[in-house]
Amino acid sequence: MTYIVFVSIVLLITILGVYMVIENNRQKARDAEKKIFNERVKDITSLYKRKIAEYVDCKLIRPKHAPKFNAIVGNFFVVQAHNEENLARLERVSEHLLSQVGSELNKCRSNDTVDLLTEQLFLFAAELPSAGIAYNKNFYTEILPALISRIQTPDSYEAIQPESEHEVGTESEDVSNDSSEQAPPPSRQAADAIN
Repeated sequence: MTYIVFVSIVLLITILGVYMVIENNRQKARDAEKKIFNERVKDITSLYKRKIAEYVDCKLIRPKHAPKFNAIVGNFFVVQAHNEENLARLERVSEHLLSQVGSELNKCRSNDTVDLLTEQLFLFAAELPSAGIAYNKNFYTEILPALISRIQTPDSYEAIQPESEHEVGTESEDVSNDSSEQAPPPSRQAADAIN
């Protein structure tokens, strides 16, 4: 009888030990997955913020708008779950925005129309939400891609010329009616009112 009790206790201790080892290994695996996930988020975020800082340094983005641009990646997980699908979405969205700005910047440098891109990015920043709760799944799947697609400049300098010639004709008429003070374009006024 004591033999059965002794074997039962040893068996229970062995089962408990095996369970503790297995649970400990599971916890280590979960911690490793979290660490890898957080490192990927950190890499995506730091690359994005570094590129935005470069755009600020080259005066493409105003310094006061840099936090709004950085909020795109900074607020991604405010109301969204921490999972691989959302991490992939964050990566796609940040790459899409950076590649769009980069390609437009290259195009504008070749056409010498960087001011137009600066204006487009100013308007883009004005459209971004100010509350962190607004950076939800709908924003990243529908609103942000639409905003990114609006960051476009004319393909060539010739496309700008007919507009500027037309503006010169209307400006001469306006100058006779207005004082020497010039108002910013209406789109700029709307964006300034928002900011």
